Amino acid sequence: MNADPAAPALIDPFGRRIDYLRVSVTDRCDLRCTYCLPKGFKGFEEPANWLSHAEMSRLVGLFVQLGVAKLRLTGGEPLLRRGISELAGRLAALPGLRDLSLSSNGTQLARHAAELKAAGVQRLNISLDSLDEGCFARITGRDCLADVLDGLMAAKQAGFAPIKLNMVVQAGVNEVEVERMVAFAIEHGFVLRLIEPMPIGDSGRATAGIDLSQLGQRLAQRFALIPELKGQGAGPARYWTAPQGGMSLGVITPMSQHFCAACNRVRLSVDGTLYLCLGQEDKVALGAQLRAGATDAELRAAIVAAIAIKPERHEFNTAPSKIIRFMSQTGG
Repeated sequence: MNADPAAPALIDPFGRRIDYLRVSVTDRCDLRCTYCLPKGFKGFEEPANWLSHAEMSRLVGLFVQLGVAKLRLTGGEPLLRRGISELAGRLAALPGLRDLSLSSNGTQLARHAAELKAAGVQRLNISLDSLDEGCFARITGRDCLADVLDGLMAAKQAGFAPIKLNMVVQAGVNEVEVERMVAFAIEHGFVLRLIEPMPIGDSGRATAGIDLSQLGQRLAQRFALIPELKGQGAGPARYWTAPQGGMSLGVITPMSQHFCAACNRVRLSVDGTLYLCLGQEDKVALGAQLRAGATDAELRAAIVAAIAIKPERHEFNTAPSKIIRFMSQTGG
């Protein structure tokens, strides 16, 4: 996967180069994390409306032709999508794609890790909010922490590096576990990223967070971590790293210190809807256009036109009730 230096650039109205696409391969999940999906939620997309592997590959290929070099497969839980490794292999082979990663909750990872690595997935982000079985079950709705830990060890054995752990820090729920999670990441050489919950859907708005900018600095002092001069990957996290290497700590702060000025991404949902901002409703129905018979040239033009209306920033602090869709409906 080599980037094409002559590839055209998608530039939004605020001068940001959009070179990162997140693709939701399913909106289904086998967990019900309290900040993501409420118990009993049934408003999932009909499978008949899901993009097929071929349709997904076609759309992603057009984005790559337009200069997108980084791709992340998300959900819901992407490992629930049948044939996910075959799809990853198709996408990894796209000329110009430089980075292919996948986000997962880890429950299915033990049986998929080796084949994902062989297919060309380079990096993994694993959601892990607690190392305490009881707390994990309360947050996710399932007692399956052991499955997630088995998946992490399988990913290490398969040769994935870095492996990033995403921990949504909730006030009064799991904030007391952060130091334990840092120690776990140091032990295994993982990257730990602490994330502030976002007011996406009713469940997101009901989740209280804390200011992670200050917590990150305190943890860096506590564990003698050194600030990194550059970030890792295409993400918005600010990082500290262990002097001996291996483990890194990052904080993602959409609420206390937003990172919109450097936003380089858009999201494609499982039905082909292109969301231009996680915290806005601006969207373009690329999947519907594809199924209506649009040519590649017409779809490329639609992508360029969509980037031209990408909003400047989210309004999580000023309009927290704006986004009524749940995170799984957008893609992680």
